[in-house]
Amino acid sequence: MPIHNFIALLTFFMLTSATIAQASLKLPETIKVDPAALTAEPMCDPKISPAWREAQVIDGVKIDASPGCSPDNPAWIAAAVKGTNNISMDTLMKTGLSPDAIIKTDDLDGDGDPDRIIIKLEIMELNGKSPDFPGLVPTFDIAPGIQPGAWVFAPKTSGMSTENFESVRANPLLRLPSPVIRVEVGDIVQIVLENTHYFPHSIHLHGVDHPFSHGEHGGQDGVPQTSEVELMPGERRIYQFQARQPGTMFYHCHVQTHTHLAMGLAGMIVIEENKPNNWLQTLNIGAGHVRHPSVAVREQFDQEYDLHYHAMDKELSSIIQKHNDPRLIARDMNQRYDITDSTEDYFTLNGLSFPYTLRESLIIVEPDQKIKLRLLNSGGELIAVHTHGHHATITHYDGVEHNPVAQIMRDVFDMAPAQRLDLKLETVNDGKHSYGEGDWLFHDHREKGITTNGMAEGGSMSSIVYTSYLGEHGMPKVSHFGIELNKYFTKEYYERRLPVWQDLDAWSSLGSPAGDIGVDAATQTSLLNALYGLLAGLLIYLIFAKREQIKQCAVAAVSRLKSPKGSNQ
Repeated sequence: MPIHNFIALLTFFMLTSATIAQASLKLPETIKVDPAALTAEPMCDPKISPAWREAQVIDGVKIDASPGCSPDNPAWIAAAVKGTNNISMDTLMKTGLSPDAIIKTDDLDGDGDPDRIIIKLEIMELNGKSPDFPGLVPTFDIAPGIQPGAWVFAPKTSGMSTENFESVRANPLLRLPSPVIRVEVGDIVQIVLENTHYFPHSIHLHGVDHPFSHGEHGGQDGVPQTSEVELMPGERRIYQFQARQPGTMFYHCHVQTHTHLAMGLAGMIVIEENKPNNWLQTLNIGAGHVRHPSVAVREQFDQEYDLHYHAMDKELSSIIQKHNDPRLIARDMNQRYDITDSTEDYFTLNGLSFPYTLRESLIIVEPDQKIKLRLLNSGGELIAVHTHGHHATITHYDGVEHNPVAQIMRDVFDMAPAQRLDLKLETVNDGKHSYGEGDWLFHDHREKGITTNGMAEGGSMSSIVYTSYLGEHGMPKVSHFGIELNKYFTKEYYERRLPVWQDLDAWSSLGSPAGDIGVDAATQTSLLNALYGLLAGLLIYLIFAKREQIKQCAVAAVSRLKSPKGSNQ
């Protein structure tokens, strides 16, 4: 290659590189996402009647007010207290429960309440693959557009798994988490598990006082390796116990526990003290607010809440969204899924993630109250629950009362997997129990615990909200602080299409840049590196191809420098 051609080529590549580098310095324009283009939804579920928030009496059952945005169906509470066998047909029809879902009979000790309790549970799938169309069925959103595959213990229903023939949305009774079971010391309790699923399952009564085996029904500790064979699809099994100690306990499937529990087959069991005329809310389905507390709780507290924390792995939950064949699901779950490499991606409180936790799982209080909180961590990792503006007192660990003299007050509560804590939350404004009225955050202080599939804000965030900070529709009043919650009620936010801070100022200085800067920069860098590599290659080629001429030129130059004439020059 002639030297002048090489110089021309070198000049071309240098000018091209400089042009690209200069172009990379140009900043992209800001693109503001139009709110009208978002898939926005109401903050409160429009299918829930505002009348459900009010205190009321149904079939003789007194039901406390629950002023949150989306309270539980009062008919469920009446049925849970009286039993589906003791309520009117009108109330039963409003529940969707099977007539034999909760049977209460026989006042064995003569103290005015039933002592023989039968609870029937089914196993249902949420957000699974449909054999009839490309979508999922029945659907249950834990946050806007977020539908992880899950399994739940559900109360026996009288209808379909969907709302109706035209909907794929789950029957409201079929939801995360599995319901809280609440009975009294001394009750003879039978939990009848009807396996309506395609996999074998069981129930382990974790922490509940129960015999290892039952003469009529065989083993009943729920463990296939020690006490019983797996309950196959279409079969049923009775788990019977008569608890002797009160406390907050736990129940879960013990078949392939590393996947079945993580998929959602877990719930809380509460054993209450034996008190006269103690008609209990035997099932607490949904929001966690106990709207018909026990006699013992009412003697000491103004309110009670069940708070169930659970986390799910996206890789695991997606398996049931890929296959309809149980063999393929079993293969992927039992042989290919490796829990030692798992990550928890969805963090929930009472089955929901922020912002839906604002609909259901607020702790709504007034000044100078005592609130009982029962907490369960059924996830696979330690959590650290933090109460802003309050210090609560730990009264019980794993269902056992802590020494009253040694009960400690904290604002961060560590909970290992499967651990339960009972807390006493007091709202007296003394700078220790409470800092005063407000909308105080209540969250897992591990930073990933406030994300949903890695996107913040999300996760199990909730609030301790004083009624003076609660709006008429049951949402916290934050707009007068300039805070808008609407953006969180869009699926685009959790799809990462809505910039987090685009509306902080009028010119959207932190809005979305046109194009993807990260990809453009990487492309430009790769192109420049390629050009530099090509240039270096051409230089090496030129040296190799013209090595004889270069050698001769070098020898001639050295000779000229050594000659006297060259020196004079």
